[in-house]
Amino acid sequence: MANHKTVRIGGASGFWGDSRLGPAQLVQSGSIDYLVFDYLAETTMAVLAAARAKKPEMGYATDFVDTALQQVLPQVLRRGIKVVANAGGIHPHGCAQAVKSLAQSMGLSPRIAVVEGDDVSAQMPRLREQGVADMFTGEPLPSRVLSANAYLGAFPIAQALATGADIVITGRVVDSAVTLGPLIHEFGWQPGDYDRLAGGSLAGHIIECGCQATGGLFTDWDQVPDWPHIGYPVVDCSADGSFELTKPPGTGGLVRAACVAEQMLYEIGDPGAYLLPDVACDFRQVRIEQAGPERVRVSGARGRQPGPLYKVSATQLDGFRCAGMLVIVGIGAAGKARRTADAILERTRELLAQVGLGDFAAAHVELLGSEALYGPHSRAADAREVMVRIVVDHPDKRALEIFAREIAPAGTSWSPGTTMPAGGRPSPSPLIKPFSFLLDKGSVPVRVSVHGESTPVEIAAGGVLQSPDALPAPPMWNDPAGEPLVEVPLIRLAWARSGDKGDMENIGVIARRSEWWPLLWNRLTPEVVAAYFAHLARGPVERFQLPGIHAVNFVIHRALAGGGPASPRFDPLGKGFAQMLLDLPVKVPHSLARTL
Repeated sequence: MANHKTVRIGGASGFWGDSRLGPAQLVQSGSIDYLVFDYLAETTMAVLAAARAKKPEMGYATDFVDTALQQVLPQVLRRGIKVVANAGGIHPHGCAQAVKSLAQSMGLSPRIAVVEGDDVSAQMPRLREQGVADMFTGEPLPSRVLSANAYLGAFPIAQALATGADIVITGRVVDSAVTLGPLIHEFGWQPGDYDRLAGGSLAGHIIECGCQATGGLFTDWDQVPDWPHIGYPVVDCSADGSFELTKPPGTGGLVRAACVAEQMLYEIGDPGAYLLPDVACDFRQVRIEQAGPERVRVSGARGRQPGPLYKVSATQLDGFRCAGMLVIVGIGAAGKARRTADAILERTRELLAQVGLGDFAAAHVELLGSEALYGPHSRAADAREVMVRIVVDHPDKRALEIFAREIAPAGTSWSPGTTMPAGGRPSPSPLIKPFSFLLDKGSVPVRVSVHGESTPVEIAAGGVLQSPDALPAPPMWNDPAGEPLVEVPLIRLAWARSGDKGDMENIGVIARRSEWWPLLWNRLTPEVVAAYFAHLARGPVERFQLPGIHAVNFVIHRALAGGGPASPRFDPLGKGFAQMLLDLPVKVPHSLARTL
């Protein structure tokens, strides 16, 4: 007999620092069974590691307690809504204790479960001896780390819910696990239900970034109504792994197939091999269809056996960093700003040499306002307002204090039109860099702790990863014989979204009309994209097809100057890459250009 049950899950947070609007909006809608929160990114883990280094009781996402639950905990318990959050960061028990204290102050006593075991920092000496290396750079593991956490899957969350927990707090899990865990629990999915697990993982992936699924960051941003009251996403999930996305009635934002397609492509790499602890997902044939004015149906995710390894996200202290900024106004602003930056660096290098501190480990200059990220594609050669940003790294904090002192004198010593944002002298801060490696699942014991009682979780071992089946090439595109070609910007033909995976950049491009997909495949070759971003990227470009949504996904290696907190750029996460690519001139037949 078919299972017609649906489970409604609301995504209340896309990162640590998301709006306080989401939790209350979703709970007050009265239409969700689960309220889930995603707080953790690689950058966030670095921030949490720094916080706990200063105060041992910290290391978790304080917003979850002080902002989210502070607003909604009584309503959540009264309505019977379950809460799942990875707010535990690198100190999940500290987070659980803070939630317990908050609840007690309200006269409440929720059943709180903690998923533990992701912290593998104690294994680091053994792993170094075994020669384990960074999975991207091949460099040996550092001798000292601040944190090391395995990306756990969703089955521990399901086991925690099976204990009757009202609130489940995890440390590092894959972002989609906070959604997949409830679905495993509600539908009784087993480790071998790969297609269902892939569908549930996709549901989690769609809502893990909050309003990005409901009109946030949408290419056609001007079509998205009521930004201040944008609706947070809700997925109605079915037992077969398909789901429909919507949002609370009367809220702003936009529920459109193209918005959801952009979010599906966000940071997934190879769409035929999106690897998670519980399942290897294949999203290439996923269908995303408009099912109503504020409802989009998603189906067709496929899954295969997962691998035997966890990815571990770790952090290390790599000296200190300081970023100084000045604004230069007037004719020739970019030239004046560049000369100012050069002068500051030359002067401070000489001062460092005088006191025996040595040169900077790295120095990076960008001119915001001159379209620095666009490089040779910039149209701002005559910019008259420029912010110059100088980022320097050094193993000794004292060197950066000297640098910070020498920023302000530029305002009276060199370029006319020099000013600076309020806030005074910049401050050096620890430079915390992430690194990643793989670790056998069998060496990571996972447990669920409820009110002091800890129970082991049995994790499927996984096996040899199978490559996705090859797809036929997209249909050929042939320009009409004898018809002239006209250049149009890519944005006229496609939607696009970009984001990071460490030092790799992911750009998803979706044809606005299905019949234009072959044209995009023909024009947007890896060579074209590599040439367009040659001033930013140092690695190869991979290209993947998604026939189900008529899309192309690009992965650009070594594109983000280290990525995350390691990158000195003002777009360290590569959010602007898609916007730059949408300006790429694309040749189309004249007859097509007239319809745009």
